[in-house]
Amino acid sequence: MTDNPFFAPSGLPYGLPDFANIREEHFVPAFERGMAEQLAEIEAIKGDPAPASFENTLVALELSGAVLRRVSHVFFTFASSDATDGVRAIETEMTPRLSAHADAISLDRDLWARIEAVTADGPEEEALLERYRTDFVKAGARLDGTAQDRLREINGELARLSTEFGQNVVAASTASELVVDDASALDGLDADRIAAAAREDGTYALPLLNTTVQPALARLTDRSVRERLYRLSAGRAPRNLDIAARMAVLRAERAALLGYPDHASHKVADQTARTPEAVEERLGAMVDPAVRNVLRQTEELAELAGHPIEPWDWPFYAEKVRQSRYEVDEAALRPYFELDRVFADGVFHAATGLYGITFTARADLAGYHPDVRVWEVSDADGSGLGLFLLDPYARPTKQGGAWMHNLVEQSELLGQRPVVVNNLNLTRPEAGPTLLTPDEVNTAFHEFGHALHGLLSAVRHPRLEGTSVPRDFVEFPSQVNEMWANDPKVLANYARHHETGEPVPAELIDKLAAAERYDQGFATVEYLAAALLDWSWHRIAPGQEVDPQAFEAQALEKWGLDLDLVRPRYRTAYFQHCFAGDYHAGYYSYVWSEVLDADSVEWFTENGGLTRENGDRFRRYVLSVGGSVEPMAATAEFLGREPRLEPLLRRRGLV
Repeated sequence: MTDNPFFAPSGLPYGLPDFANIREEHFVPAFERGMAEQLAEIEAIKGDPAPASFENTLVALELSGAVLRRVSHVFFTFASSDATDGVRAIETEMTPRLSAHADAISLDRDLWARIEAVTADGPEEEALLERYRTDFVKAGARLDGTAQDRLREINGELARLSTEFGQNVVAASTASELVVDDASALDGLDADRIAAAAREDGTYALPLLNTTVQPALARLTDRSVRERLYRLSAGRAPRNLDIAARMAVLRAERAALLGYPDHASHKVADQTARTPEAVEERLGAMVDPAVRNVLRQTEELAELAGHPIEPWDWPFYAEKVRQSRYEVDEAALRPYFELDRVFADGVFHAATGLYGITFTARADLAGYHPDVRVWEVSDADGSGLGLFLLDPYARPTKQGGAWMHNLVEQSELLGQRPVVVNNLNLTRPEAGPTLLTPDEVNTAFHEFGHALHGLLSAVRHPRLEGTSVPRDFVEFPSQVNEMWANDPKVLANYARHHETGEPVPAELIDKLAAAERYDQGFATVEYLAAALLDWSWHRIAPGQEVDPQAFEAQALEKWGLDLDLVRPRYRTAYFQHCFAGDYHAGYYSYVWSEVLDADSVEWFTENGGLTRENGDRFRRYVLSVGGSVEPMAATAEFLGREPRLEPLLRRRGLV
């Protein structure tokens, strides 16, 4: 196939993939050529008669695999955002082959010997060398041949199971959706939401979002409908339970091969947490105060309801308390949060104020789906920084949640500037503007924080770009960026009624902030239950077989989180972060990063808020350095001191 668009760099601005000319039949040939070329490049590195050096070994590794890099970025964009049956079939075929390819490199003893012999001169070079050495050791480069053979088998099976798990979750979002025959069953939802749920056969359907608690539970007035929706959500994808258990067993066996007592220990060894004990200490310290908060609130909600409440009642009555006590209705705020204005006058406006960057719509550039919009991003001096793509809407071929990823990573070595994508899962309106909830606005700012981490990266080596930092640090910049969603100056710029142009009343925002603090106990327990469920799955000992349903219950009981009314934000069967993503033994990272986030938000507030001086400082010490600087050292440089836990406890109402 000589006309395969992946065989040569894209000629479009910033190397944006030429989606107009990419077809499904291009993927497998490009993967195969990309893997073959990279293996040949590895052989050339090993065969170099000159002594191993930074240039002829690490730089050569960084330059290798150009075709594979191009096709991988594009293919896995489709796999997560527009996975047709054809894409799913390719994913099933290629994921184990890609795993075997990665093993062929990371388990190559001769290549490892060259990496061990390399010396580095300079901070970024030293960081890259340390990263490669850590990656190879954790991948099994030091194992003997028999152990490496078993490791390859484990990695191949895990790759296959992870793909199957993720595809099952995407399918379950539709297969387990709530279907009702009459619109009256959806009483409580606004007219736009009901219209969006209408189907051609006269029924109405609510597809499941990725979390246990579905947003509609706060609105649906029919208790039996709420119960149906909750049970569908909490019980979806049951065949994934056995897959998850098998993956946990395999990960434990792999950890033992690599010299660790369990997978969690292996995972955190190169994270900022460093040890399992540090993770357990931090998360465990939050359990008791959060549970006490929930128990107090349970009594209040039951009194309001006039009967004992069930899990499907909690969001409904919590919303009633918010409306009555704080005189705020989130639905009444939606007309002030129109999608285009949220981004142009909110998300982008804040970034301009902080970093001097500007955004120009590029209607001449196409994304991978008609929904995708493209902007060119320019620095304060007018030079081009890269491209930002936004894919806002949910669809049956798209996984749930929200995320950022690269189509092109920043690298001075490769001469590349970044092309980054933000995915949201908003409900597409039948007609008229797309109106967001306050939570969806917050998510937009959060994901754009990740995008900024990619766009403002300024490193030489691609392995260290932008978000290539420890998993328990990567959420820090995105969580900090959430603060600008409710900054008074930013709000005044974007939160305007989509029909009248009137600004959102300031008192409504104040009441909303107070209302959000009201339910922090529930939110904290829901999160901790998920984080510690993930953690428990990955603390099992090698050879320990488990019954997945019993194990989930026992894990929650062990941590004091077996509350009937508050289930984990993600239960095992649809916990994509852990079993179809990179957050296995890493979901704790959100609260780990939130410690840094809460402290940094206080720093911004104490130092004048949204100013170029503050933004440039955050850019210099955190956003631009990627993985070239040790994360906690970078944070301490930004803050001017070591981080503190107290701001997080205050934020969550736990002190």
